[in-house]
Amino acid sequence: MSPKELLEKYKKGEISLTEALEHFPDRGIEEMGFATIDTDRLSRTGLPEVIYASGKTVEQVSLIAERMYQKGIDVLATRATPAMFESVKQRIPGAQYNELAKTITYKQSQTPATKGYIAIVAAGTSDIPVAEEAAETALFLGNRVEKIYDVGVAGIHRLFHRLELIRNARVIIVVAGMEGALASVVGGLVDKPVIGVPTSIGYGANFEGLSALLSMLNSCASGVSVVNIDNGFGAGCQASLINKL
Repeated sequence: MSPKELLEKYKKGEISLTEALEHFPDRGIEEMGFATIDTDRLSRTGLPEVIYASGKTVEQVSLIAERMYQKGIDVLATRATPAMFESVKQRIPGAQYNELAKTITYKQSQTPATKGYIAIVAAGTSDIPVAEEAAETALFLGNRVEKIYDVGVAGIHRLFHRLELIRNARVIIVVAGMEGALASVVGGLVDKPVIGVPTSIGYGANFEGLSALLSMLNSCASGVSVVNIDNGFGAGCQASLINKL
Protein backbone atom coordinates (compact mmCIF):
# COMPACT_ATOMS: atom_id res chain seq x y z
CA MET A 1 0.00 0.00 0.00
CA SER A 2 1.40 3.40 -1.01
CA PRO A 3 1.84 6.27 1.49
CA LYS A 4 -0.94 8.16 -0.32
CA GLU A 5 -3.33 5.23 0.09
CA LEU A 6 -2.42 4.92 3.77
CA LEU A 7 -3.04 8.60 4.40
CA GLU A 8 -6.35 8.47 2.54
CA LYS A 9 -7.50 5.54 4.66
CA TYR A 10 -6.44 7.37 7.84
CA LYS A 11 -8.20 10.54 6.67
CA LYS A 12 -11.41 8.59 6.07
CA GLY A 13 -11.13 6.93 9.47
CA GLU A 14 -10.72 3.46 7.98
CA ILE A 15 -7.50 2.86 9.94
CA SER A 16 -6.06 4.37 13.11
CA LEU A 17 -2.92 6.51 13.27
CA THR A 18 -1.08 3.64 14.94
CA GLU A 19 -2.04 1.25 12.13
CA ALA A 20 -0.92 3.74 9.50
CA LEU A 21 2.44 4.32 11.17
CA GLU A 22 3.07 0.57 11.40
CA HIS A 23 3.48 0.45 7.63
CA PHE A 24 6.20 3.10 7.41
CA PRO A 25 9.25 1.54 9.19
CA ASP A 26 9.54 -1.18 6.54
CA ARG A 27 8.72 1.13 3.66
CA GLY A 28 10.83 0.21 0.64
CA ILE A 29 12.13 -3.09 2.03
CA GLU A 30 11.13 -6.53 0.75
CA GLU A 31 13.21 -9.18 2.51
CA MET A 32 13.95 -12.44 0.69
CA GLY A 33 16.84 -13.78 2.73
CA PHE A 34 19.34 -13.87 -0.14
CA ALA A 35 18.13 -10.49 -1.46
CA THR A 36 16.47 -7.32 -0.17
CA ILE A 37 14.38 -5.62 -2.84
CA ASP A 38 14.24 -1.82 -2.76
CA THR A 39 10.54 -1.40 -3.57
CA ASP A 40 10.60 2.38 -3.03
CA ARG A 41 13.50 3.22 -5.34
CA LEU A 42 11.39 4.54 -8.22
CA SER A 43 9.52 7.11 -6.12
CA ARG A 44 12.73 8.05 -4.28
CA THR A 45 15.15 8.37 -7.21
CA GLY A 46 13.11 8.28 -10.42
CA LEU A 47 14.78 4.98 -11.34
CA PRO A 48 13.36 1.59 -10.32
CA GLU A 49 14.98 -1.41 -8.67
CA VAL A 50 16.78 -3.48 -11.34
CA ILE A 51 18.20 -7.01 -11.19
CA TYR A 52 21.89 -7.35 -12.05
CA ALA A 53 21.79 -11.02 -13.02
CA SER A 54 25.52 -11.70 -13.41
CA GLY A 55 26.81 -13.69 -10.44
CA LYS A 56 23.31 -14.76 -9.39
CA THR A 57 21.88 -18.24 -9.88
CA VAL A 58 19.02 -18.94 -12.26
CA GLU A 59 16.71 -19.56 -9.31
CA GLN A 60 17.72 -16.37 -7.52
CA VAL A 61 17.02 -14.24 -10.60
CA SER A 62 13.64 -15.85 -11.24
CA LEU A 63 12.58 -15.59 -7.59
CA ILE A 64 13.53 -11.92 -7.38
CA ALA A 65 11.73 -11.20 -10.65
CA GLU A 66 8.63 -13.03 -9.44
CA ARG A 67 8.56 -11.11 -6.15
CA MET A 68 8.92 -7.80 -7.99
CA TYR A 69 6.10 -8.82 -10.30
CA GLN A 70 3.90 -9.71 -7.33
CA LYS A 71 4.64 -6.32 -5.74
CA GLY A 72 3.60 -4.51 -8.92
CA ILE A 73 7.16 -3.48 -9.85
CA ASP A 74 8.24 -3.51 -13.48
CA VAL A 75 11.03 -6.02 -14.08
CA LEU A 76 14.36 -5.34 -15.77
CA ALA A 77 17.23 -7.80 -15.43
CA THR A 78 20.59 -7.07 -17.07
CA ARG A 79 23.38 -9.52 -18.00
CA ALA A 80 20.81 -12.32 -17.98
CA THR A 81 21.38 -15.69 -19.66
CA PRO A 82 18.83 -17.57 -21.82
CA ALA A 83 18.44 -20.08 -18.97
CA MET A 84 17.52 -17.26 -16.61
CA PHE A 85 14.95 -15.99 -19.08
CA GLU A 86 13.37 -19.41 -19.48
CA SER A 87 13.01 -19.65 -15.70
CA VAL A 88 11.59 -16.12 -15.38
CA LYS A 89 9.16 -16.75 -18.23
CA GLN A 90 7.67 -19.68 -16.30
CA ARG A 91 6.84 -17.28 -13.45
CA ILE A 92 6.07 -14.19 -15.56
CA PRO A 93 4.58 -15.36 -18.90
CA GLY A 94 4.74 -11.91 -20.54
CA ALA A 95 8.47 -11.40 -19.94
CA GLN A 96 10.63 -10.49 -22.96
CA TYR A 97 14.27 -11.30 -23.71
CA ASN A 98 16.73 -9.36 -25.87
CA GLU A 99 19.45 -11.85 -26.71
CA LEU A 100 21.94 -9.21 -27.85
CA ALA A 101 21.42 -6.94 -24.83
CA LYS A 102 21.07 -9.91 -22.44
CA THR A 103 18.12 -8.19 -20.80
CA ILE A 104 14.84 -9.54 -19.43
CA THR A 105 11.97 -7.05 -19.28
CA TYR A 106 8.39 -7.05 -18.11
CA LYS A 107 6.15 -3.98 -17.87
CA GLN A 108 3.04 -4.10 -15.70
CA SER A 109 1.46 -1.50 -18.01
CA GLN A 110 2.64 0.45 -21.01
CA THR A 111 3.27 4.15 -20.39
CA PRO A 112 3.43 6.79 -23.13
CA ALA A 113 6.97 7.39 -24.33
CA THR A 114 8.64 10.77 -23.93
CA LYS A 115 8.23 13.40 -26.64
CA GLY A 116 11.96 13.99 -26.83
CA TYR A 117 14.15 11.05 -27.76
CA ILE A 118 17.50 9.54 -26.87
CA ALA A 119 19.88 8.84 -29.77
CA ILE A 120 22.05 5.77 -29.29
CA VAL A 121 25.06 5.83 -31.57
CA ALA A 122 27.28 2.75 -31.91
CA ALA A 123 30.67 2.94 -33.61
CA GLY A 124 30.74 -0.64 -34.89
CA THR A 125 28.52 -3.69 -35.23
CA SER A 126 30.61 -5.35 -32.51
CA ASP A 127 29.52 -2.58 -30.10
CA ILE A 128 25.82 -3.27 -30.64
CA PRO A 129 25.31 -5.58 -27.60
CA VAL A 130 26.30 -2.72 -25.26
CA ALA A 131 24.24 -0.25 -27.30
CA GLU A 132 21.26 -2.60 -27.08
CA GLU A 133 21.59 -2.76 -23.29
CA ALA A 134 21.43 1.04 -23.25
CA ALA A 135 18.46 1.01 -25.62
CA GLU A 136 16.52 -1.61 -23.64
CA THR A 137 17.15 0.34 -20.43
CA ALA A 138 16.01 3.63 -21.93
CA LEU A 139 12.90 2.04 -23.46
CA PHE A 140 12.08 0.32 -20.18
CA LEU A 141 12.25 3.71 -18.44
CA GLY A 142 9.71 5.18 -20.84
CA ASN A 143 11.87 6.98 -23.38
CA ARG A 144 11.70 7.22 -27.14
CA VAL A 145 14.89 5.80 -28.65
CA GLU A 146 16.53 6.21 -32.05
CA LYS A 147 19.36 3.82 -32.94
CA ILE A 148 22.22 4.80 -35.24
CA TYR A 149 24.59 1.84 -35.59
CA ASP A 150 27.91 1.20 -37.33
CA VAL A 151 28.93 4.82 -37.91
CA GLY A 152 32.45 4.77 -36.47
CA VAL A 153 35.38 7.00 -37.39
CA ALA A 154 36.85 4.53 -39.90
CA GLY A 155 34.04 5.64 -42.23
CA ILE A 156 33.05 8.99 -40.75
CA HIS A 157 30.80 9.86 -43.73
CA ARG A 158 28.32 7.32 -42.35
CA LEU A 159 27.93 9.48 -39.25
CA PHE A 160 27.34 12.65 -41.25
CA HIS A 161 24.63 10.85 -43.20
CA ARG A 162 22.65 10.46 -39.92
CA LEU A 163 23.72 13.70 -38.27
CA GLU A 164 20.32 15.44 -38.32
CA LEU A 165 18.70 12.58 -36.44
CA ILE A 166 21.50 12.69 -33.87
CA ARG A 167 21.40 16.46 -33.46
CA ASN A 168 17.64 16.50 -32.84
CA ALA A 169 17.90 14.15 -29.84
CA ARG A 170 17.67 15.58 -26.32
CA VAL A 171 20.62 13.46 -25.18
CA ILE A 172 23.03 11.20 -27.07
CA ILE A 173 24.66 7.95 -25.97
CA VAL A 174 27.82 7.11 -27.91
CA VAL A 175 29.06 3.51 -27.67
CA ALA A 176 32.56 2.79 -28.99
CA GLY A 177 35.45 0.39 -28.50
CA MET A 178 38.93 0.38 -30.08
CA GLU A 179 40.27 3.90 -29.35
CA GLY A 180 36.82 5.29 -28.44
CA ALA A 181 37.19 8.36 -30.66
CA LEU A 182 33.55 8.57 -31.71
CA ALA A 183 32.40 10.22 -28.47
CA SER A 184 34.72 13.19 -29.06
CA VAL A 185 33.65 13.47 -32.70
CA VAL A 186 29.96 13.53 -31.81
CA GLY A 187 30.61 15.87 -28.89
CA GLY A 188 32.17 18.37 -31.28
CA LEU A 189 29.16 18.36 -33.60
CA VAL A 190 26.13 18.69 -31.29
CA ASP A 191 24.72 21.05 -28.65
CA LYS A 192 23.27 18.23 -26.52
CA PRO A 193 24.70 16.19 -23.63
CA VAL A 194 26.79 13.24 -24.84
CA ILE A 195 27.26 10.14 -22.69
CA GLY A 196 30.24 8.06 -23.76
CA VAL A 197 30.19 4.30 -23.22
CA PRO A 198 33.59 2.67 -23.82
CA THR A 199 33.37 -0.99 -24.78
CA SER A 200 35.81 -3.85 -24.35
CA ILE A 201 35.89 -4.40 -28.12
CA GLY A 202 39.39 -4.14 -29.60
CA TYR A 203 42.78 -5.77 -30.04
CA GLY A 204 45.37 -6.29 -27.31
CA ALA A 205 46.40 -2.70 -26.64
CA ASN A 206 42.74 -1.86 -26.14
CA PHE A 207 43.23 -3.50 -22.72
CA GLU A 208 39.60 -4.75 -22.67
CA GLY A 209 38.18 -1.24 -22.99
CA LEU A 210 40.68 0.71 -20.91
CA SER A 211 42.07 2.60 -23.92
CA ALA A 212 38.56 3.63 -25.02
CA LEU A 213 37.71 4.66 -21.44
CA LEU A 214 40.80 6.85 -21.15
CA SER A 215 40.20 8.40 -24.58
CA MET A 216 36.65 9.37 -23.63
CA LEU A 217 37.71 10.69 -20.23
CA ASN A 218 40.35 12.82 -21.96
CA SER A 219 37.96 14.11 -24.61
CA CYS A 220 38.62 17.69 -25.68
CA ALA A 221 34.95 18.06 -26.69
CA SER A 222 32.87 19.89 -24.11
CA GLY A 223 29.69 18.24 -22.88
CA VAL A 224 30.96 14.65 -22.96
CA SER A 225 30.55 12.58 -19.79
CA VAL A 226 31.56 8.93 -19.46
CA VAL A 227 30.26 5.79 -17.77
CA ASN A 228 32.19 2.61 -17.05
CA ILE A 229 33.34 0.07 -19.64
CA ASP A 230 30.43 -1.83 -21.26
CA ASN A 231 27.95 -0.07 -18.95
CA GLY A 232 25.06 0.42 -21.35
CA PHE A 233 22.65 0.18 -18.43
CA GLY A 234 24.22 3.11 -16.59
CA ALA A 235 24.19 5.23 -19.75
CA GLY A 236 20.51 4.41 -20.35
CA CYS A 237 19.62 5.47 -16.80
CA GLN A 238 21.55 8.75 -17.00
CA ALA A 239 20.14 9.58 -20.42
CA SER A 240 16.61 8.91 -19.14
CA LEU A 241 17.04 11.32 -16.22
CA ILE A 242 18.31 14.02 -18.62
CA ASN A 243 15.58 13.38 -21.19
CA LYS A 244 12.86 13.74 -18.55
CA LEU A 245 14.11 17.01 -17.03
